[in-house]
Amino acid sequence: MFYVINGEDAPDSLEKRLIARPAHLERIKALQDEGRLILAGPYPAIDNPDPGPAGFSGSLIVAEFVSLEAAKSWAEADPYVTTGVYSKVTVKPFRKVLPG
Repeated sequence: MFYVINGEDAPDSLEKRLIARPAHLERIKALQDEGRLILAGPYPAIDNPDPGPAGFSGSLIVAEFVSLEAAKSWAEADPYVTTGVYSKVTVKPFRKVLPG
């Protein structure tokens, strides 16, 4: 089943985000290599694909896991969580309808 992982950035976490980004992307790349990733990306804090010093307000990942517990466990081990980039993470089941 698919799950949405929604991370909300802590205030002033851009520096932490930049430091943890390579390890974060490595984990997402592993999901992609396993054919489990639907999409992933950050929310720019301003209306610009490159927000510069404004940074980001969070991130979205949609991926396949064997259970909600597995998705939560994966999310809790993410470098953005363990280094304090995210102040809150929500994981929910997701049913993909479109595109087919």
